[in-house]
Amino acid sequence: MPQSIRLYIKRSTVSDLNCLKEGDHHFIQINQNKNPYKLLMYNDNPTLDHLVKTIDPMRQGEVLDFPGHQEKGNGKLFYIESFGCQMNFSDSEIVAAVLHGAGYRSTRNMEEADLILVNTCSIREKAEDTVRKRLYIYNKVKSSKPGTLIGVLGCMAERMKKNLLEEEKLVDLVVGPDAYRDMPKLLESAEDGHRAINVQLSREETYADISPVRLDSNGVAAFISIMRGCDNMCSFCVVPFTRGRERSRDPFSIVAEARDLFDTGYREITLLGQNVDSYHWKNPETGEEVNFAQLLRMCADVNPDLRVRFSTSHPKDMTDEVLYAMAEKENICNYIHLPIQSGSNRILELMRRGYTREWYMGRIHAIRRIIPECAISSDIIAGFCTETEADHQETLDIIRQAQYSMSYMFYYSERPNTYAQRNLKDDVSLEIKKRRLSEIIALQNSISRQLNQSDIGKTYKVLIEGDSKKSAEDFKGRNSQNKMIIFPKNPGLKPGDYVYVEVLDATSATLKGRITQNPQS
Repeated sequence: MPQSIRLYIKRSTVSDLNCLKEGDHHFIQINQNKNPYKLLMYNDNPTLDHLVKTIDPMRQGEVLDFPGHQEKGNGKLFYIESFGCQMNFSDSEIVAAVLHGAGYRSTRNMEEADLILVNTCSIREKAEDTVRKRLYIYNKVKSSKPGTLIGVLGCMAERMKKNLLEEEKLVDLVVGPDAYRDMPKLLESAEDGHRAINVQLSREETYADISPVRLDSNGVAAFISIMRGCDNMCSFCVVPFTRGRERSRDPFSIVAEARDLFDTGYREITLLGQNVDSYHWKNPETGEEVNFAQLLRMCADVNPDLRVRFSTSHPKDMTDEVLYAMAEKENICNYIHLPIQSGSNRILELMRRGYTREWYMGRIHAIRRIIPECAISSDIIAGFCTETEADHQETLDIIRQAQYSMSYMFYYSERPNTYAQRNLKDDVSLEIKKRRLSEIIALQNSISRQLNQSDIGKTYKVLIEGDSKKSAEDFKGRNSQNKMIIFPKNPGLKPGDYVYVEVLDATSATLKGRITQNPQS
């Protein structure tokens, strides 16, 4: 049974290390601060702070604490911070469950912990730099409390195991994404003074039988991991090397988890995978096969009041069957994150994306035809290897054509051991990368503002998620299109309730409105 939990973002005691944490205005207003240590996979991304993002800046460095079991355990405390994408935060929930099973209790106070863990992201150099700085902080704590163990989890663990354990000696254990079940044994080894490591990647591990400890303290929305790994060898991406080959979790455990969440009070789930469209499970006994469209329907059938979202889609694998499932089921949200990366066919080929701009726009047209009210977002890389001004202009052109509600925009950062790092020349200057990125950002902000302005006067069904960050007198919630709406509270309403909200005003990031009647009642 998922446990109620409490989140606490701990402030760093080192003045020059600005890790993301709640209450720091300069990270909320990302565009207005040039903090050199800000942790974003997508550099200088100003769009839609309130949306669930691939990298959510307000969640970086989030500390897990679940108070429901503080009276139990072996007396040892663990402290865990999470950085990176939604998959990492989902994995931290699994780690917390494994540690609880081993008798550990959680703490939000690093200084009292017997075990300090950081779940890491390796997709951007800045992410690794920030985690490395955190490790030095952890070691200062360890120096004042001998016997404290420090561990690195996740993608950075697999990629930098030798550096962290043997050369720099910053950690006591290193655990890869597929080895979390082995943590109790690794901890025993580390306690005996041995350097403990398991970064072996698995072709089978999905953690289907582990009930995660939920990180989301609002008790309204939760993530469900439906698959692990990735078989798409995009030339710029490190994920296949850090998370292994693709494997799908059995659909029955996914549906059971969704049903359990609904019974516990959750009203929204997001199905997570590096490429959810390639989800495929085959029953080893009967040969029955389940694809992603079928899984979507199965999850939607848990209850009409349970919203279903998913992330991330791949343009080459997204089928019309998925789109028709979305159109048929009102509780499958009208929102698709469909990364384009570049609008140039030449660059797309160098990126090994497996599609052309024409194919991609064909998918966009199919979405608009089958789900007219669907919002679409994207990922965009500026300044990839050999990118010319003409290539850049093609990217701007496809942004105009696709009309994204928002995008995650960043300039190219070379990652070790990728195909691009080994075979392509990173020959676009940083100055040009930043200039092209700023042009992409300006265009996307303009489109986001226009699309949000067009929502004024419309009424949307909104799931209340909690209080607005700016005022306790207002609620915040998202519509089916994943747009955040702020509106005054009405007596008797609470997080997890559905209301209808008429949009009265809009910025490029947020809609504002008021509660109204169901327009169809």
